[in-house]
Amino acid sequence: MSAFYVQNSPSFSRIESPGLHFDHPQSFRLISFSSQFSNLSLRSLETSTKQQRTSLVVRAVKNIDQMEFDTTLSPRVNSLKPSKTVAITDQATALVQAGVPVIRLAAGEPDFDTPAVIVEAGVNAIRDGYTRYTPNAGTLELRSAICHKLKEENGLSYSPDQIVVSNGAKQCITQAVLAVCSPGDEVIIPAPFWVSYPEMARLADATPVILPTNISENFLLDPKLLESKLTDKSRLLILCSPSNPTGSVYPRELLEQIAAIVAKHPRLLVLSDEIYEHIIYAPATHTSFASLPGMWDRTLTVNGFSKAFAMTGWRLGYIAGPKHFVSACNKIQSQFTSGASSISQKAAVAALGLGFAGGEAVSTMVKAFQERRDFLVKSFGELDGVKISEPKGAFYLFVDFSCYYGSKADGFGLIQDSESLCRYLLDEGQVALVPGDAFGDDTCIRISYAASLSTLQAAVENIKKALTALKPAVPA
Repeated sequence: MSAFYVQNSPSFSRIESPGLHFDHPQSFRLISFSSQFSNLSLRSLETSTKQQRTSLVVRAVKNIDQMEFDTTLSPRVNSLKPSKTVAITDQATALVQAGVPVIRLAAGEPDFDTPAVIVEAGVNAIRDGYTRYTPNAGTLELRSAICHKLKEENGLSYSPDQIVVSNGAKQCITQAVLAVCSPGDEVIIPAPFWVSYPEMARLADATPVILPTNISENFLLDPKLLESKLTDKSRLLILCSPSNPTGSVYPRELLEQIAAIVAKHPRLLVLSDEIYEHIIYAPATHTSFASLPGMWDRTLTVNGFSKAFAMTGWRLGYIAGPKHFVSACNKIQSQFTSGASSISQKAAVAALGLGFAGGEAVSTMVKAFQERRDFLVKSFGELDGVKISEPKGAFYLFVDFSCYYGSKADGFGLIQDSESLCRYLLDEGQVALVPGDAFGDDTCIRISYAASLSTLQAAVENIKKALTALKPAVPA
């Protein structure tokens, strides 16, 4: 059987097809001829009907590799930037696999194993045959356990139909942005920000509006700046506390000031990313934005199991909020991925059963994170010109190394920004870090201390050694 494309217009453009070359417009249809015509030397074919005139010009081509086809991508996808944290982590992993002893401090992933009780629950789920689809929004068992957790730990009252469980908190946030934002809406994002927030806004055809913060103010959003930037198009404010990448924690008093501003804008909602909630260092305390007066109806609370319970590979997060908004997220998920893993959901029930704030298993990890934080703050604080805001939570240090910009390194070249400094430290110090420009602040570099203390000690030694070849270009 030989196939030809026929178009219904006198204007043609060129296309190549397996064994054929023909001219066609943007729209065409496929017709087939029996094999008795396959050996015809066909130059033109014209068919007339009462309704239309169809023309076809075809010539044979010898090489199938000459076929041309449309490879364009959606403008929405082309507007997205790839995640630098993922790219650098993958690059570091490839170097390690190639035998290069790179110290990987780029990924936001705890170095601890998932607590044994959680693992056992997952294994038992498999052995017990709990391996089928679950309800799209998550099992009733898990959603009820999440409601209990939110009530006991956060002072928030929800029913199971106001919870959606997804394949990680990232999916929850993406679905929330898609659910509430229309083209042209503005998503307000304090910087430094998690790398995915602006791209999620763009995916929804919304406009990310970046509000800078200062290291001298512990990277916390200035309410006056927020108020000055809000417009009728402002639809969503994203807050992350404790913060990735800075480790900053918003005190309740500051959140109350922000809430008072939000209350003045009827269209404005708040997405509160609380994934690092339990990784917090006294005397800092966590406040859920939805718990503030008048903010329950305006807030979408996102949390999950990856960070506090060292369950990154289990891929499980959840969103809680007013039913109207959460049902929209559930609708998107039903046509996107459907429900999360049944096995992971059983494990998550066990995680929430460990006790208040994760019990001893989580507190042990937090204690180790705090020891590592203290070591890094002290170590980098010894460098002239380097600025540090001590993290109050999470497991990241966002260090201002801009005093080294303008320096040159033999065999490398100019250090002009956070990206070139990170490349230099990877080449010379064999330490993988993430440049601050990925988070909206090019003066800094993010260092993950989700690694053993001995690993961090080796990394600091390598970094300091590499920096000795550079002289600060900006006075301290």
